[in-house]
Amino acid sequence: MSKQRIVVVGAGFAGLSATRLLSSKLKQNAEITLIDKHSYHTMMTQLHEVAAGRVEEEAGQYDLQKLLGRRKNVQLVTDTVTNVDKENKVVVTENGRYEYDFVLLALGGEPNDFGVPGVAEHGFTLWSMEDALRIRRHLEVIIEKAVIEHDEEKRRAMLTFAVAGSGFTGIEMLGELIDWKEIMAKKYHIDPSEITLAVVEMMPTILNTLPRPDADKALRFLHKKGVKVLTNHAITEVAENHIKVKDGADIPTYTLIWTTGVQGNTQAKAYGLKETERGNRLVANEYMEAVGFEGKGVYVAGDISGVLDEQGRPQPQIVEAAEQTGHTAASNIIAEINGGEKHKFVGKYQGTLVSIGSKWGVAYLMNFLHLSGFWAMLMKHLVYMLYCFQIRSGYYLFQYLKNEFFHTTNMRNMGYGHLSRMGNVLWSVPLRIFYGLTWLVEASHKIVGEGDFLKPYTWFGKGSWFTNDVHFTFPWLQENVTTGASEAASDAVSAASGAAASGAGEAAKSVFGLSYSYGNEPMAVFDSVPKFLEPVMKFMIPNKETALLMQKVMSFVEVAIALALILGLFTFIASGATAGLTVMFCLSGMFYWTNIWFVFVAIALMNGSGRAFGLDRYVQPWIQKHLSKWWYGVSRPLYKKN
Repeated sequence: MSKQRIVVVGAGFAGLSATRLLSSKLKQNAEITLIDKHSYHTMMTQLHEVAAGRVEEEAGQYDLQKLLGRRKNVQLVTDTVTNVDKENKVVVTENGRYEYDFVLLALGGEPNDFGVPGVAEHGFTLWSMEDALRIRRHLEVIIEKAVIEHDEEKRRAMLTFAVAGSGFTGIEMLGELIDWKEIMAKKYHIDPSEITLAVVEMMPTILNTLPRPDADKALRFLHKKGVKVLTNHAITEVAENHIKVKDGADIPTYTLIWTTGVQGNTQAKAYGLKETERGNRLVANEYMEAVGFEGKGVYVAGDISGVLDEQGRPQPQIVEAAEQTGHTAASNIIAEINGGEKHKFVGKYQGTLVSIGSKWGVAYLMNFLHLSGFWAMLMKHLVYMLYCFQIRSGYYLFQYLKNEFFHTTNMRNMGYGHLSRMGNVLWSVPLRIFYGLTWLVEASHKIVGEGDFLKPYTWFGKGSWFTNDVHFTFPWLQENVTTGASEAASDAVSAASGAAASGAGEAAKSVFGLSYSYGNEPMAVFDSVPKFLEPVMKFMIPNKETALLMQKVMSFVEVAIALALILGLFTFIASGATAGLTVMFCLSGMFYWTNIWFVFVAIALMNGSGRAFGLDRYVQPWIQKHLSKWWYGVSRPLYKKN
């Protein structure tokens, strides 16, 4: 059978979900072309963060080459679709033509201004990366102008920021402005009370798709933060410096962010498909086929699609619905190709998560779980990380953690900035070098033994871990093991304490302490291998020959770790390895409490300290660049096969 040609139009949540499924299930018998006007997948759920400057634009742009570039049956095309010739089965773009056997239209949605005068000219929508960046630039410019404005009324209007619509997008944007307000006030030396935030809603309540108890919690939080919540305020006109409200006073403002509604992408009007009466959505049957073109290989999915429920209402325009419609459409295309049974679309939505700023949110999940504050934000982050697992992208999982937790500024994360590593790692350099020298000295004792450090020909002799003497204290390896003796990383401390005790003319006492106390014998973390670990250690080191080999290997490993730390090379891995080795020594009965600081220093040095006066400054970027090129290929502004 010849390969089936499948064209997916739109790389949003629906298009990406469908493309991944089609690519996985039709590896040998389909060629898939994914067309989008951008070379990236836009993370709509992070646009408000980009708009308010919490994260950079790259955080909301997932490069399609990184997501799909290794799938050999997927061709990525950056272009704009102008027509779908359904008779000849050709998708026409501004720069090419793509024949198809099946086409999936997943263009997504766009803001709906409901015909309110002035929205297009003076309002700011939030439905694309371009929208988010436009808002971000405007916020920076308007506040700079406001702080030097002498006309009090004009200054007040400039410092008033209004959001039209109290749905998820509007409230999340408003939440980001709550954080942004404090930062701008500090930066421009103005009183935060001069900045007014308002949400304008035509309905009597906000967040109307949430249960009232959860929505009311959000309302109380907004009031606490000084936000003006103007319900029953229908906007009738938008001007440059004010908005008109039905049956109410005009609101002076130079900033109105319009989030009141979504409609299907109006670009699809040119495709000649049946549309819903409202919202410009393409009508689909229960199998996600375009109505009027059933059996002709034309499917629709995502926000552009209008599959109707029993009450005649289209599915909600949310991420879950987009992914599920995309999955249903792709499954039915696969069924047509492989001869399986089609299945109907049934929306199953797990709940709603709304962040209001970087630290607080509300959630209603699985029809019974109500969360707010820290727990709601934690759940939102977990859901986002789960999405990264679903699209099989460890790269973007790491990027998300970095952007949301470790590279944040101004305490704009749920950990109130405590997790951020945006501080100067320079001050970790002395500790890194000292720690590396500590491991080098301990490893040197294992190599040199009782020899002279300055005479290499005396090395590897008596006392060294390279003789035929077993230094592990495991009873099954040697018959005459002195209880508590250890030649692990803490040899220096134990020798010092023994000398002090004999010099004092007293019997040494083994006492607990986290630092060496004169005259006392340091206490081992474990006197012997714990019972639960003994079978594992016996399996790993069953006899003397294995033990002697392990001694040599561990000595070289410690030298390698020490040099890596001193030179600042792979410090994250090296520090993690030292923490692991320390734990292993502890569990082997070969480590003292006085040296337990090894673990905590290792964790501290996982902060990227090798990038300051270390080789990681050069090696890590080089590896990332070439590894990305090898794994994902070369990202280009226009993707083609050749």
